[in-house]
Amino acid sequence: MGADTYCLVKSTPLGRALINSPVGILELSASADGIYSVLLAKDRNEEAGQLKNGNEITGSVKAAIDSHLEQGAKELEAYFRGELMQFTVALDLRGTNFQRQVWQELQQIGYGKSCSYQDIASSISRPKAVRAVGAANGANPVAIIVPCHRVIGKNGKLTGYAYGVEMKQFLLDLEQVNRREAV
Repeated sequence: MGADTYCLVKSTPLGRALINSPVGILELSASADGIYSVLLAKDRNEEAGQLKNGNEITGSVKAAIDSHLEQGAKELEAYFRGELMQFTVALDLRGTNFQRQVWQELQQIGYGKSCSYQDIASSISRPKAVRAVGAANGANPVAIIVPCHRVIGKNGKLTGYAYGVEMKQFLLDLEQVNRREAV
């Protein structure tokens, strides 16, 4: 599976591919370094300028992009089938140092588990930064693979999610069911 289209975002060559999933059509974007974003297709980033036929992206850059897209798509499909509990595809996470620190910590939350924004803030040694953790969580460009859906309120209730609380609940339920079946 190669990219459906190629584009530039802030001078970074990206390939994009669409995959069907139980939560809707997902748009994967990848750079030569890894998965750059996972978005619901209806929330696509339109700031990118399309490159005609991808002619400007060639050789090893194009091959790396296509490889990351293929692995990302395969891993997401396996995740939704309940066959994958930890993603291994390379990521190209871009954000502030604080955001990247939060996103790294999100990846430590186990499959089928959840924690609070306070737990994340404490685990990165910033216990008073709960709101900033929430903002970084909301700015996560790589939905599902960087599991921001596993973060809930301190009281155990579901809180906001960029794609809606219904999708967050679906992902948490999917993981709970598959985790029980794996035991």
